[in-house]
Parts: sequence; C-alpha cells; structure tokens
Amino acid sequence: MASIAQALPSLNTRVTWFWEFLKEELAPYRGRAALVTRIVVASTLIMVISMTFRLPYGAYGAIFALTLSRESLEASASAVRMIVIGFLLAGSYVILGLMVALADPILRFVWITAGFLGGFWAMSALSNYGASARFGYLIAITVTLWDKHISPSLKVENTLWAVGVITLTSIITLLVEIAFSAFRKSDDLIDGIAERLTCVEELLTYYATGEAPVASIRATLTRLATTGTSRMRLILRRLGFDPQYAAEMGAVVGLTGRLVDLAANLPYFSSRVSESDRERIGIVANRLREIRNAITAGSVPQVHESGGEGEIPSNLPLFGEIEQTVSLIPQALAGSKFVRVFAPSPDRGAETARSISGELLDPEHLKFALRGCLAATSCYVIFNALFWPEISTAVTTCFVTALTTIGASRQKQVLRFTGALLGGFGIGMGAQIFILPYIDSIAGFTVLYIAAITIAAWFATSSPRLSYFGVQLAVAFCLITLLEFKFQTSLTVARDRVVGVLLGLLMMWLFFDQLWSTPAAPEMKRTFISSLRLLGRLTRGPVSNDLRKAIEDSYVLREEINAKFDRVRSLADGVLFEFGPSRSSNLELRARIRRWQPPLRALFVMRIAALKYRLQAPGFELPDAIRLRQEAYDDVSARMLEEMADRIEKPLLGITTGPEELQQLLNRRLHDTDAEALRELPVAQAKSFVTLLHGIDALTHSLAKEVAAEVPGSILYG
Repeated sequence: MASIAQALPSLNTRVTWFWEFLKEELAPYRGRAALVTRIVVASTLIMVISMTFRLPYGAYGAIFALTLSRESLEASASAVRMIVIGFLLAGSYVILGLMVALADPILRFVWITAGFLGGFWAMSALSNYGASARFGYLIAITVTLWDKHISPSLKVENTLWAVGVITLTSIITLLVEIAFSAFRKSDDLIDGIAERLTCVEELLTYYATGEAPVASIRATLTRLATTGTSRMRLILRRLGFDPQYAAEMGAVVGLTGRLVDLAANLPYFSSRVSESDRERIGIVANRLREIRNAITAGSVPQVHESGGEGEIPSNLPLFGEIEQTVSLIPQALAGSKFVRVFAPSPDRGAETARSISGELLDPEHLKFALRGCLAATSCYVIFNALFWPEISTAVTTCFVTALTTIGASRQKQVLRFTGALLGGFGIGMGAQIFILPYIDSIAGFTVLYIAAITIAAWFATSSPRLSYFGVQLAVAFCLITLLEFKFQTSLTVARDRVVGVLLGLLMMWLFFDQLWSTPAAPEMKRTFISSLRLLGRLTRGPVSNDLRKAIEDSYVLREEINAKFDRVRSLADGVLFEFGPSRSSNLELRARIRRWQPPLRALFVMRIAALKYRLQAPGFELPDAIRLRQEAYDDVSARMLEEMADRIEKPLLGITTGPEELQQLLNRRLHDTDAEALRELPVAQAKSFVTLLHGIDALTHSLAKEVAAEVPGSILYG
C-alpha cells in the first residue's frame, strides 16, 4: 500500500505535465489560424480534384499539403522546389529500375535495397532534409508496383502518376500561398520588424503606466532575443532588394534586434518605476509606435534628438541604451552611414554555402543508412513473403520515423502510432460507420474532410514535439477515405494500415534501438555541454577587429546556441521514451538539465546585451581602460562556463583552478571594471553598464552553484 501511495503523486504529476504540455502546444499563436486555413484550403482543393478526376495517389497529394505550407511565401516556395526535385529524382530512379531490373528478381531486390540505402543516407548526410526524405518516400509508396502482376508499361504509368500528382499538389499549394499573400498588406520582413517593435513598445507602456509587465510579454521578448534576426536577414539576402534599401533595412533589422536584446533584460533588473520617470518612458514608447507605423506605411520616420543625456530611471538601468537605440532607427532609414555596420554582409550566404562540405562520407551517415535500409528491407521481405501488400505502410513507417537518436526516433514512432490509431480507427473508421453511410454527395464529404483536416492541421502546426501527431492523423484518415474512389464498406483497409504501421515500428525497434544505437540521454548531455562551451565563446566576444564581420560572427554563434537550446529540449522529451536499466539515472539527468536550462537561457540573453559593449557598436563605445577590464572579466567568466561544462562532462575529474581562487579572481575583475566605469563614464551610462555586469555575475555564480550541488565530485564551489 505504501508503494501505491508513493506512486500516486508521480501519476498525478505526469497527468498535470501532460495537460500543461497540451495547453502549451495547442494554444493559438500569431499566424497559426491563417496557416491552418491555408493548409485546409490547399488540401481540400487537392482532394476535390483527385476525387473528381479519379487521380491515382490523390491521398498522398492531400497529405503533402500539410507539409508544404509554411509561415511565409518564400519558405513555402523553397519547400515546394526541394520536394519537387526530390520526387523527380526518385521517379527517375524507379523508372530506371523498372527498365533495368524488372525481369530479374535478384537484381530487382538489389535495386530496391539500394534505393532504400540511398534514401536513408541522403536523409542523414544532406543538408536539405525535405528533398532527401521525399526521395525515399516516393520509393516507399511505389515499392508495391515492382511485384504486382501488371504490365511494365502500367507500372511506369503508375510511377509517373505518383510523380505527377505530387508535383501538381506542390503547384496547387504554392498557388494557394500566393493567393493568400495577395491579401496581406505587408511582407515578412516588415512583419518581423513590426512584431519586435510592438513587443518592446508594449513592455515600455506597462512601465509608463506603473504596472508590472505581464508574463506573456516577457516570454515573447525572451523568445525573440534568443531566436535573433536570422530569418529577416535571410530575407534581405535572398530577395534581391535595391542595394540602398537593403543597406538601410539591414541596419534597421540589426538595431531592432539590439532593441529586443536590451528590452528582454529589463525584467531581470526592475519591477516598478517612479512617477517622475513614467513620462519619459512613455515618450520612448510613443516614438516606437511612430517608427512602427512609418515602417509599415513605407515612409521614413521622423528623426528625434536622443534623450540619452538625462538621468536614467533607477529601476531601469538599461533604459538609456534603449532610448539611444530607438533614436538610431530613424537615422538608419534617413541614410546615416555609421549605422550601416548592422546590415548583413552580402557575401555571408556564399560563405555559408562554401562551408558545407567534407561530411558526406561520415561513418555515422553510413551507419544511419544501414540501419534504416535493414528495417525497410525487412518490412519489404515480410509483406511479400506473406502476400500481403496492403501492409506496405510498414516501409513508409521506417522512412518517416527514422531520426538520429533512439529517443527522438521512438518519440516520432509513438506520435505516428497514436496519430494512426486516432486518424484510422477513431476518425476514419468512425466516419465509415456513423457518417459516410448518410452522405451521398461530394459536398457532404467535403464538409467532413474539412473538419478532419482542420483538427490534423492544428496539431501539425504545433512545435516539433507534437506536430508529427497531426501529420499522422491526416495520413491515416486520407489513406482510408481517399485511397479508392468510393466509400469503404469494409474495415479491413484501416486494419491493414495499422498493421503495417505496427510492423514498421517493430523493425525500427529491432534495428534502430539495438544496432549502433545512440540513446537520447547522452546526446542531450553532450548538447547541453556544447551550449555551455559556445556561450563561453560568445562571452569572450569577437576575434575579428572588423566590426561588420564581428557582428556577423556573433549572429552565427547566437543562432547556433539557440539551436542547441532547442535540441536539448527536444532530446529531453525523447528521454521519456527510452527504457532500460539506466532509465532512472537518465531521468535524473534530464531533470537536472531541465532545471539548468532556464537560467542558462537567461544568461544567454544578458550576454547578448553585454556583447554590444564588447563589439564597440555605435552608441556603446567604451574607453580602452574599461574595455580591457571588461575583456579580463569576461575571460574569467567564460572560464567559469567552460569549467562547468568540464565538470558535467567528467564529474569525477578535478579542475586545475580551485574554487576560491577562481571566485576571488572573478570578483577582482568585476570590482576593477566597476571602479573604472564609474570613473570614466557618465553616471547614467556607467550605472547601466555596471548593473548589467552584476546581473550577469550573479546569474553565473548561481548556475555554477546549482551545477556544483547536483554533479558528484564537483569542486567548483567545494
């Protein structure tokens, strides 16, 4: 009884966690309803066309509409282009195989196996996952053609239909995106800038009215600060704007990113402000509103004199920098050249493209390909040996659940299985039994289809932790209702699809979990350690004396750190799906890293703000004496982060620098920097700079103490 009583709180905790997880994932966000609408419209159009003209593989076309629509027209166009390329290559491979290997069973088997191997290798080795995954997917959905007792010409025709229908799907989806974009009054670049300016304006408005900022504003600013401005800078590079406009808007993007970085730090240092300071804060909020309205209207905002010389509110130590940054944005649009350093380098895209090389023959890619090939080939052999081609969904299950770690792959398998159960048994078979017998027209079926796809699309637009559930719900529903041009009178179709999914999951468990397995827990630990080391690099600041290059390098590093944070979160979810003798220790490690992650993110946001001083960006220049002392302090602070990483990586090994010595050195560096800043800088600027450093110092020490308390053998703090 005692053990049962102890288990109940754990069960309640898990139920609470799951409920909060669903609320977070299914909550509306900016643009979600519009994205779901575009997905439903595109998928419904494809369904109507395929059912009206009886197009083969129409079910797969309707499914792909869920994966093609994106948050922007540019992203959708890029996805469509890559998917069409992937399908064309796969179709050419299948047709060539039909020409070369159809008459010889052994050669045919080798050709199919080689296709599986190449598809899985491309998924792991190539940078464009979408195109490579679609290459393997088309091979998987056409694999049953090879062994059908039909003429070779009909096999080629069906393959061409598969390529043609998916290509038609891509074109229709892109046309829907273009049609919806015509109703928008602004573009993605302006929207991104306006969103950031609006968030900062709302934060300052709360302070101006004497209210504490709501949690949603703080969370949004933190998200925007950690995400950075990479998407907007990518738009500037790709869309071929006029050089003058690109330079001006590039500077605005950089300054807007800096403004978000500063505003995201305000809640860490302040609560409420005095009555006398509210008017000044309100003026800055109004200026932000004027700038946002001017940018969205396509005009140049009025240039105001900076109010940075006044006394900074005592509870808002970074307000002076915010005020100065706001004044620089109109200057950038007015053609001021000294702020052009924030514009992205035009050669960065080429440099990135040249940097992608040398990893295609990595042994890890080959291992991934072999494991996937063994799983898919086993499924192919089994359903042919059983003369049961209806369970060929086992092969597609292998392709779409293959990821690089056990936990991530198993999480995707769980989402696929539960999505298939709900979409197949729940919605698909439920509709076959209770709804479709009473529908006698395409109009009635369209209403049912829209309802089902809307539910699936809402799940599919969640984060990667849940989105795949929505995709699989749509997959199961479409395979049952659209695979043939009639209402299914037998439930064996749904049964066969689910049996195929189960077979695929079994093969993936055998080969991906047992052969060269990479558990999610160690990968989560390595990724977290890597994020600590990268943050140490960011702390030390740029290595280039060229300000433009230093800013670009910092952007790349910030994006890499943010990607590490997201991967840690994803891997932490994957750990829940891993079992075995090390499960308890892995869950304990997961709990620790989840506790360390939020303060590390907060430290990341603060370090982004402090980096402006290290970069000597316009408006953040420091005298050499202060700059050198800040560099000395940052170097010791970076060592603290690196030693935390060393301790987590190898907890039983000692650290050369003792804890007292390191802490004393850090305190001396901070004291020297404080004294020099108060002596050399104006009072307001010195106060902002010193307050920011003390906030960083307190958070670094707090995180180090948490790590020391949790990791066995740590000597960071004795």
